[in-house]
Amino acid sequence: MPQSLSFELEYLSVELGRIARTRGVRLVVHDEIDSTNEEAKRLMLGGERGPLWIVAGRQSQGRGRLGRGWESSPGNLYATLLLSEVGRLQNAPQLGFVAGVAAIEALKSATGLSERLALKWPNDILLDGAKLAGILLEAAPTPIEGAEGVSAIVGFGINCASAPKNTPYPATALADCGLAAPSAPMLFSLLSDAMISALDLWESEGGFQSVRAQWLSQAAGLGENIRVALTNETIEGRFETIDVAGRLKITTHRGERVVEAGDVFLPLV
Repeated sequence: MPQSLSFELEYLSVELGRIARTRGVRLVVHDEIDSTNEEAKRLMLGGERGPLWIVAGRQSQGRGRLGRGWESSPGNLYATLLLSEVGRLQNAPQLGFVAGVAAIEALKSATGLSERLALKWPNDILLDGAKLAGILLEAAPTPIEGAEGVSAIVGFGINCASAPKNTPYPATALADCGLAAPSAPMLFSLLSDAMISALDLWESEGGFQSVRAQWLSQAAGLGENIRVALTNETIEGRFETIDVAGRLKITTHRGERVVEAGDVFLPLV
């Protein structure tokens, strides 16, 4: 069977997990699209309120953080969750950590590689220290009359079959882990349920503090020296924690620094 046809047939089997289905989450699947996040934006502007997943077998214009391109080879998972009225705009960045907790739990369930997986601030998942997945969070006021709060678009890119080459940091795929790697459809089913659980945790009495604690328990480089590339400088220091807003806190030789956005490189060598 030609590889392109096999991937098309594989994506016909994409389904929500049982928990997501019972909670009224919906799903749209595309063989190919420009970007699942862009499609979510178009649907949101057309009045869609979610919760809705958009999954694609391929992306022609996939994006990562800071407008960077995201290589979208067939066989990997490209999925975006559209949510409406998720709270105040200033709290929207917390959803990136909610998504990280969900993604790593889905990957643990799919692979059994718990000790080899870690979360890298702000939105990457590592396998054996190499980037396995990334999360792209975008939020804006809900563009629907009478709606309150913000809408969130949470995009996931997970390397199931292959990893991009020539990246500024090591990258890997589940197919490289030496075991029978889960397919993208299998992983998506687990992710859709894990996202419900993580959202429930966020909306529980403990709120973001509960999510933060779970994220920190799986954080790469916590307590170690790291390097952070900012827009106009690079700083080095000990990764102490993330604060209640999800910002990175590190101790440098000049004192504590709080970082809202940047690229973390670890370990520091």
